Amino acid sequence: MIVTIILFLVIFGLVVISHEFGHFLIGKRNGIRVMEFAVGMGPTLFSFTKGETKYSLKLFPIGGACMFDGEDGVTSNDEEIDEHSFLTANVWSRIATVFAGPLFNFLLAFVFSLILVGFNGSDRPVVQQIMEDSAAEEAGIMAGDEIVRINGERIRIYREITLISALNKGDDMDIQIKRNGETQNVTLTPRYSSEDGRYYIGLRGAGEFIKCGPVQVFQYSVYEVRYWVKATYKSLLILLQGQAKKEDVSGPIGIAQFVGETYEEVKPYGISSIIFTMMNIVILLSVNLGIFNLLPLPALDGGRLVFMFLEVLRGKPISPEKEGMVHFAGLVVFMILMVFVMYNDIMKIFH
Repeated sequence: MIVTIILFLVIFGLVVISHEFGHFLIGKRNGIRVMEFAVGMGPTLFSFTKGETKYSLKLFPIGGACMFDGEDGVTSNDEEIDEHSFLTANVWSRIATVFAGPLFNFLLAFVFSLILVGFNGSDRPVVQQIMEDSAAEEAGIMAGDEIVRINGERIRIYREITLISALNKGDDMDIQIKRNGETQNVTLTPRYSSEDGRYYIGLRGAGEFIKCGPVQVFQYSVYEVRYWVKATYKSLLILLQGQAKKEDVSGPIGIAQFVGETYEEVKPYGISSIIFTMMNIVILLSVNLGIFNLLPLPALDGGRLVFMFLEVLRGKPISPEKEGMVHFAGLVVFMILMVFVMYNDIMKIFH
């Protein structure tokens, strides 16, 4: 339990700090005064002030904040708003400052991907084995074939095939393969397994392992982040379409449980396996946070960006009071959703 808590705090802390540091760094670069840089939420456990900024560690490790002078009505004093206020900054400076949070999440994911790919290599989308009497065998796919595209979607690493297969609902798949240097197209119809309750395409194995050189490390690190981006937005689409169950959604408690279970699974393989596995979780969560925050919803970075781009189009800002009301309403909805998710996480533990 203690190891799980420590791992969770380190992982969640890295993801949150990278996000808030993006806001902080770009905001400072644009001359915007930072009132407080906080890690966590709720009551303050520890804080200190350096320059004009208060740095805080909060009780609940479920988020963080980089609060700017003038943002949502927060000001450093009762005097008039000066040139270092968020509200008086150039609109493009504010756009860059808000966008920097999610951007730094993607950068963190990329840096960790560089380390993982550099040490462990990657998985090219080359078929290793075909299951007998399977959809892949019927379609004429053979071991050694490289999967180039599926339904027009470019495939770079083998896990993308696994992802597409897992989300398939029985629809035909137009697959482009490369065999002996020649490209050909086949149509595959996944087969349903009543035992597992899902459709299978009939491939077995984990792709062709590739040890990456200096150039390929960067190339396959991009592919790695791209894979997690695709996995995240496809999962969000399933959620928005109402196809996901409540058990499929997790908050901090569920993530902590997942970290603990993963740690127990990889612990027998040694410290290096633990480190690399936890880095994979950092990549997953960092990409998730980056994409989630870019959704055009109130209280999220994406919602704030919508107002700023409207300001660009209109040539003048929307009333801060009106925008603040919208974001406050969104924050209330997200707090209610957070309570539901945490309750759901707790119920999953006891079932």
